[in-house]
Amino acid sequence: MTVAAVQQLHMFLTGLVQGVGMRAYVRRQAQRLGLVGFVRNLPDGRVEVVAEGAPEDLEALLASLQEPAVGRVDHITHAYHPASGKFRRFEISF
Repeated sequence: MTVAAVQQLHMFLTGLVQGVGMRAYVRRQAQRLGLVGFVRNLPDGRVEVVAEGAPEDLEALLASLQEPAVGRVDHITHAYHPASGKFRRFEISF
C-alpha cells in the first residue's frame, strides 16, 4: 500500500470506556482490519485511538466503535490526517 493510500484517524472515545476491556477490543478490531497505531487510556477518563491504514478500513474501525461489544461509547470525536508512517503494528499504549 502506498503512503498516499494511507490515512490517519485520530479519535477520542467518551462514555464507559475505561476498566471494561475497551483498549483490548479496539486493538482486536484494528488488527482484524490490518491497521497500525495505538490505543490508550487518558487521565480524564477518555480513550484515545490513533489508527493508520486504508480509508475504508478506518471507516470500518470507526463504525465498530459506535456500539462496541464492551463498555459504552457515548461520543466519538474524530479527525482524519495524513498518515505519519511511524507505526509498524497496533498496540495498547500506557
